[in-house]
Amino acid sequence: MGQKVRPTGFRVGIMTDWMSNWYASKADFCELLVEDRKIRQFIKKRYRDAGISKIRIERTREKVVVYVYAGRVGMIIGKKGAEIDKLTKDLEDLCHRHIEVKTMEVNRPEVDPQLVAEDIAEQLQKRSSFRRTMKRAIDTTMEAGAKGIRIQMAGRLAGSEMARTESSMAGSIPLSTLRARIEYGFAEAKTAQGHIGVKVWINNGDYLSQENVADQPAPAGGRGRGRGPRR
Repeated sequence: MGQKVRPTGFRVGIMTDWMSNWYASKADFCELLVEDRKIRQFIKKRYRDAGISKIRIERTREKVVVYVYAGRVGMIIGKKGAEIDKLTKDLEDLCHRHIEVKTMEVNRPEVDPQLVAEDIAEQLQKRSSFRRTMKRAIDTTMEAGAKGIRIQMAGRLAGSEMARTESSMAGSIPLSTLRARIEYGFAEAKTAQGHIGVKVWINNGDYLSQENVADQPAPAGGRGRGRGPRR
């Protein structure tokens, strides 16, 4: 029986940084963790059509900075920044803290696994053929320059009586190679027959290659052997 590990969590602290950057005492830790979850759920639910890839949160004593990575940032900013001001106010009412929202545009949504998974889920909800949808997503991602992609769907595919799992892959997905930039996304398609889970793994090259070093935050050290890539 294989032991499955989420590739993003596997690389945190070694090749990538945490999605929440802050320090808290034991007394406050659980409260701030739940607050981070509430912020993410609130933004994802409110801007589900904006193509949100990830939400990074940084805290200081004075304020909370929320970085929203999205394919369509215009929906979050709004006309003359009215929408982002409204969002900031609503988040401050939710958390009772000073909050600053910053939007970051995802320039290549075709190679972002979260956006690819959500696009596939949206197509399945529109009753598209799951095999055709899977093949189209793989072709689009590989044409956009990805080194590899794997898609897995689970549920009552094509309205079948019994749930099953189908997967398809192109290129290479070296999950155990820590320096490989394997990114992961998950989405659910809510169909009439039941929910269908969509998992996407995309290999975007090497963390240490020249084009990827500029995009990435410095890896977080201080976890024993997790100070650099394993060779």
